Amino acid sequence: MIKDVLVHLDGSSDDEIRLAHGEAIAAASQAHVTGLFTNVLPDLASLTPMDGAAAAGVVAELDDEARRAGDRTQQRLSERFSRLSVPSELRRLDGTPGQLIGQVVSEARRADLFVTKRPYENSGSAQWDDLFEAVLFGGGRGIYVVPPGRQPPDTIRRILVAWRDTRETTRAVAEAAPFIEKATRTSVLLVDPPKTPDGKSSLDIDIARHLNRYGSQVEVDFVTSNGRAVSDIILDHAHRMSADLIVMGGYGHSRVREWILGGTSRDMLERSDLPVLMAH
Repeated sequence: MIKDVLVHLDGSSDDEIRLAHGEAIAAASQAHVTGLFTNVLPDLASLTPMDGAAAAGVVAELDDEARRAGDRTQQRLSERFSRLSVPSELRRLDGTPGQLIGQVVSEARRADLFVTKRPYENSGSAQWDDLFEAVLFGGGRGIYVVPPGRQPPDTIRRILVAWRDTRETTRAVAEAAPFIEKATRTSVLLVDPPKTPDGKSSLDIDIARHLNRYGSQVEVDFVTSNGRAVSDIILDHAHRMSADLIVMGGYGHSRVREWILGGTSRDMLERSDLPVLMAH
């Protein structure tokens, strides 16, 4: 059950897209939307070394400027929130990137779903990449990742579950349960599933039975990658079924290894043009 949707807002042009997704999710679930506006303040440690008095003066000036810019953005966002069709509120956090990360993680723990922008966009917003990872690993909730420019569907009817027999995937499916319950079609995709001695597996039956109890029409597809990237297979399957949402676990093995070698989780976050619900 989703009753609290937390939408990350940073004053950028993408705020409207994320807010539209949050509003659509809340409308379908009769939920409350909280917009979390993170206003970045200058970090003394990031400034060019200078004497203490000069540094203090520069920081004070930059801090005042950042807060005034935040006031303007907050006013604009407040006007937008007044037109939302669901119960809502706007919260503001001011701080350096390092300070904001811990505060946002804490806020995410008190909501049912965290809606955020797609990370790793190479657009100069590395602090939000760190924030995404902090919420994924420390928030304890599912993260709904919105691709750039992707408008929300009227209703999330078709869901693709990229299944692996891992704790992370299980967590993602649990967080996606309210969506699966209302979906008209759920496809469970298994890429290169483990072989059994008899060449068969009850896994597809078990997964289908479990998700079918949510009331969705469930189908299971086994696919052999044959050297193709798993992310390509997931996205191809999602597009063929016109999926409204992809559900998958986040970082199924060592983060260091995934960072060095790539990995399906990061590939999907970088490339997916469809919303992804991810959990760890």
